[in-house]
Amino acid sequence: MAKVSFNNKNNVFYSTLKKEVEYYFSSNKKKKTGDWRLYLKTVVLIPAALVIYFSVLYFSLPVAVLIGLSGLLGFILASIGFNIMHDACHGSYSRRKWVNNLFGLTMNALGSNAFIWKQKHNIIHHTYTNVDGLDDDIAKSPVIRQCQTQKWLPMHRVQHLYLPIVYSISSIAWTLLTDFMKYFSRKVTGTDLQKMNTGEHIIFWASKILCLFFYVALPIFIKGASIWLLFYFSMHIVFGLTLSIVFQLAHVVEHTEFETVEEDPKLIETEWAVHQLKTTSNFAMRNKFISWFVGGLNFQVEHHLFPRISHIHYPALSKIVKKVCEQYQMPYHYFPTMTQAVASHFRFMKQLGRKPVAIPVPVNG
Repeated sequence: MAKVSFNNKNNVFYSTLKKEVEYYFSSNKKKKTGDWRLYLKTVVLIPAALVIYFSVLYFSLPVAVLIGLSGLLGFILASIGFNIMHDACHGSYSRRKWVNNLFGLTMNALGSNAFIWKQKHNIIHHTYTNVDGLDDDIAKSPVIRQCQTQKWLPMHRVQHLYLPIVYSISSIAWTLLTDFMKYFSRKVTGTDLQKMNTGEHIIFWASKILCLFFYVALPIFIKGASIWLLFYFSMHIVFGLTLSIVFQLAHVVEHTEFETVEEDPKLIETEWAVHQLKTTSNFAMRNKFISWFVGGLNFQVEHHLFPRISHIHYPALSKIVKKVCEQYQMPYHYFPTMTQAVASHFRFMKQLGRKPVAIPVPVNG
């Protein structure tokens, strides 16, 4: 894979922004990691998931209630990922590394793997955001087309109609398929996966086996195969759909920009921070309910500029970021509501589904 670099020679914008943010924390005597607001989410979300899980397993419930509780469990699992796992894997849950590592393993409890996710997300996605050919979040797929440089197929004409189905099975795909593809190939979208030590190999296989036991074998043993199917697919439909929608609203919407890389080294003619502004968007910044459940991921601009700062600080930081963006005439993409962001995503995907028009090349003669 070709090397991609950024022109960081004139990084006045980011230098100014970092100084403003540092002043905010020092003047307010705040730490950059989580506080009681994040820890409260932990003691609410994890027990809630356990209560719902064991209620489904050990109580005789009407089918409608079973499906509803399973879907609610999927939503809470997604929220655990947004709030607890995401901060922990970025090292912003706590100042103590072992605490971050411990709560980062909630990713494994959700069915995936924290070690692989950290490289895929923290290193590759956050460095090469919306760079087609490197960013695994917009990896080339025959099913959906997420930017103009990706190959168009006739089925993409209706991708905006079948997207909810794709998103609904996404969590099943990464727990049962894509994690193993990355593990055995030692690749993440063409980039070599960092070497896993013996402990990481054990954690990978042990957590996958435990997930199969708790999400498949135990429910089948206690409730039977038919009830398990209702439980498993109801949970994952909501889980996958929630994860996909929230993450797609950050980068795959109207106004965000994309780059592409092929064989030759590529220099992106902006500093890294400006690239993040161009490729990222916020949504529903004033909606405290959404902010609580999505772990501040509706403040993706702030998160991409300061990924090692806990999400609980993003509402306050957004005022600083927006002010400095205006000062330096930089873009600051956002949608006032989540509905507007979702509509923008589907409009954008519908646009990408249209067959590209070939531009005739003039002939000299």
